[in-house]
Amino acid sequence: MKIGLIDVDGHNFPNHALMKISNFHKYQGDSVEWYSGIDHYDKVYMSKVFTFTPDDNRVIYADEVVKGGTGYNLNNLPIGIEALLPDYSIYPMYNEAYGFLTRGCIRKCPWCIVPKKEGGIIPYRDIEDVLQGRRSAILMDNNILACDYGLEQIEKIIKLKCKVDFNQGLDARLVTDDVARMLSKIKWIRQIRFACDTSSAVDPFLKALERLNKYDVKNYRIFVYLLVQDVNEADQRAELMKKLGVDPHAQPYRDFINNVEPTEEQKRFARYVNKKEIFNSTDWKGYNSSKRKIKKDKSQLAFKFGNI
Repeated sequence: MKIGLIDVDGHNFPNHALMKISNFHKYQGDSVEWYSGIDHYDKVYMSKVFTFTPDDNRVIYADEVVKGGTGYNLNNLPIGIEALLPDYSIYPMYNEAYGFLTRGCIRKCPWCIVPKKEGGIIPYRDIEDVLQGRRSAILMDNNILACDYGLEQIEKIIKLKCKVDFNQGLDARLVTDDVARMLSKIKWIRQIRFACDTSSAVDPFLKALERLNKYDVKNYRIFVYLLVQDVNEADQRAELMKKLGVDPHAQPYRDFINNVEPTEEQKRFARYVNKKEIFNSTDWKGYNSSKRKIKKDKSQLAFKFGNI
């Protein structure tokens, strides 16, 4: 069989599902390649992670087209494919391993689809299976600290001295003194990531930060996701992060259940926070008022010259 793959989100990061699908078909003796848009295929797999990614509307020349990923639906891979290790040969530009040590989450945040798709937290992979001989890994666990198996894997990461990045963020509510000590011993690829998505998450985050400081983890090594719903409330959290010297990253709230897009103000606030040269040099009120003035001036000019 001739198999075609389409990474709808682009090649900005390895698509884990397509990597497993590639291995599955190669084990069957099938040929696997990125969809060319010209040739005919027996089967084409289209994978989309994010709902906001524009779809690939090309005509697909194939006997069968399979769409999957949370950008399309909440279906999981068949067990036989899910159990396989990923095929890194289709993404030769990436040196790190990618994978999960656990799946699922104990939390039920209304904006998150993980509990709906994966359920409660369960063991999934061993770090050595994820690494496959590599010395660094991007780990996509949603709550690695929420089970004993996850903590055991962190201890193993420390012993292996490999570099990791838990790119979905850690749960500050679960950072005990012992956990803070463990996290301080990890070799991090980048920063240590947390989420502070609501006002109620601020106090647990501050306590986690205090415990990490105790083990000489400096604030500049901390990266924090900020969910943006009420902009004024999100700004208070962002300003706190600025004062603390940690690195915030704003994410506009998307209602996946009702398919509601972020407002323009939410997106504008996210741009303000995420452009560090602007965020560090002014406050939201000053940035927002200047943007509104520019927009007003442009509207006035358009009206003026439109009547010449």
